[in-house]
Amino acid sequence: MESSNGKPQKATYVMDTDEIKEYLPHRYPFLLVDRILEIEPGKRALGLKAVTINEEFFNGHFPGKAIMPGVLLIEAMAQVGGIMMLSMPEHRGKLAYLAGIENCKFRAPVGPGDVLITECTLVRTRGNMGKVHAEGRVDNQLVVEVDIMFALVAR
Repeated sequence: MESSNGKPQKATYVMDTDEIKEYLPHRYPFLLVDRILEIEPGKRALGLKAVTINEEFFNGHFPGKAIMPGVLLIEAMAQVGGIMMLSMPEHRGKLAYLAGIENCKFRAPVGPGDVLITECTLVRTRGNMGKVHAEGRVDNQLVVEVDIMFALVAR
Protein backbone atom coordinates (compact mmCIF):
# COMPACT_ATOMS: atom_id res chain seq x y z
CA MET A 1 0.00 0.00 0.00
CA GLU A 2 1.34 3.46 -0.88
CA SER A 3 0.50 6.83 0.61
CA SER A 4 -0.13 9.96 -1.45
CA ASN A 5 3.59 10.85 -1.26
CA GLY A 6 4.53 7.51 -2.88
CA LYS A 7 6.12 6.04 0.26
CA PRO A 8 4.99 2.65 1.60
CA GLN A 9 2.27 2.91 4.22
CA LYS A 10 1.99 0.29 6.96
CA ALA A 11 -1.38 -1.52 7.04
CA THR A 12 -3.25 -1.19 10.33
CA TYR A 13 -4.28 -4.85 10.24
CA VAL A 14 -3.53 -7.99 8.27
CA MET A 15 -6.98 -9.66 8.36
CA ASP A 16 -10.46 -8.18 8.49
CA THR A 17 -13.59 -10.13 9.41
CA ASP A 18 -14.10 -11.46 5.87
CA GLU A 19 -10.57 -12.89 5.85
CA ILE A 20 -10.99 -14.23 9.40
CA LYS A 21 -14.10 -16.15 8.23
CA GLU A 22 -11.87 -18.01 5.75
CA TYR A 23 -10.05 -19.55 8.75
CA LEU A 24 -12.88 -19.89 11.29
CA PRO A 25 -16.37 -21.35 10.87
CA HIS A 26 -17.75 -18.89 13.45
CA ARG A 27 -20.39 -16.35 12.41
CA TYR A 28 -22.42 -13.70 14.22
CA PRO A 29 -22.96 -13.71 17.15
CA PHE A 30 -20.10 -16.11 17.87
CA LEU A 31 -17.36 -14.54 15.78
CA LEU A 32 -15.58 -12.67 18.58
CA VAL A 33 -12.51 -11.28 16.83
CA ASP A 34 -12.81 -8.23 14.58
CA ARG A 35 -9.29 -7.98 13.19
CA ILE A 36 -5.94 -9.69 13.21
CA LEU A 37 -3.37 -6.93 13.64
CA GLU A 38 -0.21 -9.04 13.32
CA ILE A 39 0.51 -12.68 12.57
CA GLU A 40 3.61 -14.84 12.43
CA PRO A 41 2.25 -18.25 11.37
CA GLY A 42 3.01 -20.86 14.00
CA LYS A 43 4.59 -18.34 16.36
CA ARG A 44 2.42 -15.39 17.38
CA ALA A 45 -0.77 -13.50 16.57
CA LEU A 46 -2.28 -10.22 17.75
CA GLY A 47 -6.05 -9.80 17.50
CA LEU A 48 -8.59 -7.09 18.28
CA LYS A 49 -12.14 -7.29 19.62
CA ALA A 50 -14.05 -4.00 19.95
CA VAL A 51 -16.54 -4.55 22.78
CA THR A 52 -19.74 -2.57 22.20
CA ILE A 53 -22.92 -2.11 24.22
CA ASN A 54 -24.77 -3.71 21.27
CA GLU A 55 -23.34 -7.15 22.09
CA GLU A 56 -26.21 -9.59 22.72
CA PHE A 57 -24.76 -10.88 25.99
CA PHE A 58 -24.98 -7.45 27.67
CA ASN A 59 -28.79 -7.74 27.67
CA GLY A 60 -28.61 -10.29 30.46
CA HIS A 61 -25.10 -10.20 31.91
CA PHE A 62 -25.08 -7.87 34.90
CA PRO A 63 -27.65 -5.33 33.65
CA GLY A 64 -26.75 -1.92 35.06
CA LYS A 65 -23.06 -2.92 35.33
CA ALA A 66 -22.38 -4.68 32.03
CA ILE A 67 -19.26 -6.85 31.84
CA MET A 68 -18.20 -9.29 29.15
CA PRO A 69 -18.63 -12.88 30.39
CA GLY A 70 -15.35 -14.63 31.16
CA VAL A 71 -16.16 -17.60 28.95
CA LEU A 72 -16.60 -15.22 26.00
CA LEU A 73 -13.29 -13.53 26.76
CA ILE A 74 -11.64 -16.97 26.60
CA GLU A 75 -13.52 -17.76 23.37
CA ALA A 76 -12.38 -14.49 21.77
CA MET A 77 -8.80 -15.27 22.75
CA ALA A 78 -9.11 -18.86 21.52
CA GLN A 79 -10.27 -17.58 18.14
CA VAL A 80 -7.09 -15.51 17.80
CA GLY A 81 -5.02 -18.55 18.83
CA GLY A 82 -6.94 -20.76 16.42
CA ILE A 83 -6.21 -18.41 13.53
CA MET A 84 -2.52 -18.45 14.42
CA MET A 85 -2.51 -22.27 14.52
CA LEU A 86 -4.48 -22.57 11.27
CA SER A 87 -2.14 -20.15 9.50
CA MET A 88 0.59 -22.80 9.68
CA PRO A 89 0.91 -24.49 6.25
CA GLU A 90 0.46 -27.99 7.68
CA HIS A 91 -2.84 -26.99 9.37
CA ARG A 92 -4.45 -24.92 6.59
CA GLY A 93 -8.01 -25.96 5.86
CA LYS A 94 -8.50 -27.68 9.23
CA LEU A 95 -10.70 -26.72 12.17
CA ALA A 96 -9.26 -25.73 15.54
CA TYR A 97 -11.37 -27.24 18.33
CA LEU A 98 -10.96 -26.02 21.88
CA ALA A 99 -9.46 -29.01 23.72
CA GLY A 100 -8.50 -27.55 27.08
CA ILE A 101 -7.96 -24.50 29.25
CA GLU A 102 -5.28 -24.13 31.92
CA ASN A 103 -3.94 -21.40 34.17
CA CYS A 104 -6.78 -18.97 33.52
CA LYS A 105 -6.71 -15.72 35.50
CA PHE A 106 -9.19 -12.87 35.20
CA ARG A 107 -7.56 -9.66 36.42
CA ALA A 108 -10.06 -6.90 35.54
CA PRO A 109 -13.54 -6.67 34.00
CA VAL A 110 -14.04 -5.91 30.31
CA GLY A 111 -17.08 -3.84 29.37
CA PRO A 112 -18.74 -1.76 26.69
CA GLY A 113 -16.35 0.65 25.00
CA ASP A 114 -13.27 -1.46 25.73
CA VAL A 115 -10.97 -2.75 23.01
CA LEU A 116 -9.59 -6.18 23.88
CA ILE A 117 -6.18 -6.80 22.33
CA THR A 118 -5.21 -10.48 22.48
CA GLU A 119 -1.67 -11.71 21.99
CA CYS A 120 -1.26 -15.45 21.47
CA THR A 121 2.12 -17.14 21.42
CA LEU A 122 2.75 -20.75 20.50
CA VAL A 123 3.79 -22.96 23.39
CA ARG A 124 3.99 -26.22 21.42
CA THR A 125 2.52 -28.37 18.69
CA ARG A 126 2.58 -32.13 18.45
CA GLY A 127 0.82 -33.81 15.56
CA ASN A 128 -2.70 -32.42 15.45
CA MET A 129 -2.56 -30.88 18.93
CA GLY A 130 -1.40 -27.42 19.84
CA LYS A 131 -1.08 -25.17 22.86
CA VAL A 132 -0.91 -21.37 23.01
CA HIS A 133 -0.47 -18.85 25.80
CA ALA A 134 -2.90 -15.94 25.43
CA GLU A 135 -2.91 -12.55 27.15
CA GLY A 136 -5.75 -10.07 26.82
CA ARG A 137 -5.19 -6.36 27.42
CA VAL A 138 -7.40 -3.28 27.55
CA ASP A 139 -5.61 0.08 27.44
CA ASN A 140 -2.36 -1.89 27.81
CA GLN A 141 -3.54 -3.36 31.15
CA LEU A 142 -3.53 -7.16 31.46
CA VAL A 143 -7.15 -8.21 32.03
CA VAL A 144 -7.03 -11.97 31.36
CA GLU A 145 -4.47 -14.66 30.62
CA VAL A 146 -4.89 -18.33 29.79
CA ASP A 147 -3.21 -21.36 28.24
CA ILE A 148 -5.41 -22.90 25.54
CA MET A 149 -5.10 -26.34 23.96
CA PHE A 150 -6.43 -27.10 20.48
CA ALA A 151 -7.24 -30.23 18.53
CA LEU A 152 -6.67 -29.58 14.83
CA VAL A 153 -9.01 -31.74 12.75
CA ALA A 154 -10.04 -32.11 9.11
CA ARG A 155 -13.13 -30.11 8.08
